[in-house]
Amino acid sequence: MKYADLADADCAIAQALGVVGEWWSLLVVRDVAGGLHRFEELQRELGISRKVLTQRLTTLVEHGVLERRPYSAHPPRHEYHLTDKGRGLLPVLVALQDWGTRHVLGDGSLTATSAPTSPEAARVQDLVGKRLEVTALTAHTGVPVDPVGRSAWTVLYCFPGADAPGGRFYPPGWGEIPGAAGCTLESTTLRDRYADFAAAGVTVHGVSTQRPDQLAAFAEHTGLPFELLSDVDLELAASLRLPTFRAAGTDRLKRLTLLLDVGRVVRDVLFPITDPAGSVDDVLALVRARSG
Repeated sequence: MKYADLADADCAIAQALGVVGEWWSLLVVRDVAGGLHRFEELQRELGISRKVLTQRLTTLVEHGVLERRPYSAHPPRHEYHLTDKGRGLLPVLVALQDWGTRHVLGDGSLTATSAPTSPEAARVQDLVGKRLEVTALTAHTGVPVDPVGRSAWTVLYCFPGADAPGGRFYPPGWGEIPGAAGCTLESTTLRDRYADFAAAGVTVHGVSTQRPDQLAAFAEHTGLPFELLSDVDLELAASLRLPTFRAAGTDRLKRLTLLLDVGRVVRDVLFPITDPAGSVDDVLALVRARSG
């Protein structure tokens, strides 16, 4: 019996589990969100049998979570991509990952950082060599912007949250969350060193899960010369499986910095970051080392 066939037909949880309740299904959605679109790629990553994977893909397509796109006519081959309905599952994936990090792999405490030897830190370090699939996020200016610039290098620094004067955007108890403080210092240090990054051929983008209008207020207050990007729909977080934490009902990115080349490939990662201002010099040193 499927969950969707249960007598409690009015329960949205039961009905949703009828679509994605089988554990392989969410893992398929996770990997498609991460950029694996072809059958062989998904099978290799998941270590799943061809029969089971075919069943899961068929079900997800039938329910409109995935769509098939042809990429070869002879022989006929298709890729699998998330639909709008499928992208609606991204916050579910992020919430499940956060719950697992905090309550299964961790001790249950709320934190905006991680230990260097933690499974979460190991997962982030494994981002090196991964290609960023997300091609547009809304900037604080209100326009779509590619997170990866056209310059030789892009520094993508992710931060929990920034605020303009008055503390309107910080939830109660923000300063008590380990690792949450330091966003303003990190951003203004990047502002002050921006000429050095520009001289090294680097595009700088900041990313948080805040709304574009909140980022605009902060960017105006601090006079940032670069764009801040909003991942309010958690597309970037889910695609790269970035570490998050939940504060006052909102998913927040933990502080980390990615260095990407012009081919959209992650070349270096800084995580965890215990010194927000010092991390600016660290990533600039990585750029200079990469550039010879």
